[in-house]
Amino acid sequence: MPYIIENAIIRKENRMVENTLMVNGSRIVSLFQSGQKSALMKMDARPYVMTPTFAVLDTGFAETESYMAFKNYFIDHFISKGCTILLTYVKVTSEKEIDVKLKLQKSLLINSPIDYVIGIRIPIKQLTAAIIRKCKKDKLPAIFIEIGEKEELDKVPWGWIREALFPYNCPLIPVLDKVSPKKRSSILSEWQDKMKIERIPSLAEEICDKIPLSLSVLNKIGLLPERAGLLHGGELSYNLYDKNEIILNVDTKDLFLYHKERLLVTVHKGKVVMAGKDVLYKPGYGEHINVTTPSYFSY
Repeated sequence: MPYIIENAIIRKENRMVENTLMVNGSRIVSLFQSGQKSALMKMDARPYVMTPTFAVLDTGFAETESYMAFKNYFIDHFISKGCTILLTYVKVTSEKEIDVKLKLQKSLLINSPIDYVIGIRIPIKQLTAAIIRKCKKDKLPAIFIEIGEKEELDKVPWGWIREALFPYNCPLIPVLDKVSPKKRSSILSEWQDKMKIERIPSLAEEICDKIPLSLSVLNKIGLLPERAGLLHGGELSYNLYDKNEIILNVDTKDLFLYHKERLLVTVHKGKVVMAGKDVLYKPGYGEHINVTTPSYFSY
């Protein structure tokens, strides 16, 4: 049954908007300015600050060795912080490893209470057009590239990589976790220049573990506008925070990192998964997200 969430103060990164949402089931039918009349049942969101639920890069769940450890990890690191989308990856060094490791990763996540997106992580020395074509065929929305030295960037056949990516165009994402801080900025600068010159879809910076993905990153890996954005036609997944002066003046990253005690409600695909201190843990409620078109949304 359709209903209205009116007077919603929505925080998206460092900006605030006020909207009224028309909802039907787990979908947002439309967004419009508050104050318009409607005969539908209404929920007044004025006492709260609303955010889209978060998406976070994390691989730590794979280290859990029991069902209870897995459950506690997802509650502590995701649900209790208002996160309902996990971005993760499998480490590979060749094309033939991809199917096996993806199958294993999906089996590890079969009881996930939140949705998940899976990419691959590969050393730049092993990056080939054949691997890119495999990722494109399997609709993998993110390819993490391990870089150790700046010189490695000159040894990749970027023209072939660009052709292999088209037309799916999932982004290449730099990973420099084995690089000294002294070399990091130089390698990133070279990466950015190379991606611009070669016209390759990519991220300019690394994605930090356990920190909410920005709207720009969500768009590039193809989660917007369907998810994580509270947009017209998108999924109804949101957080409600107790509204006060502090919450009104912090961005969504800080809300996630430092203010989980002020998170009152988390709704995932139209269903409440957390209310106050009560977590409604639903094993298997999460689903593998198939991204059909990265960077589809004009953000």
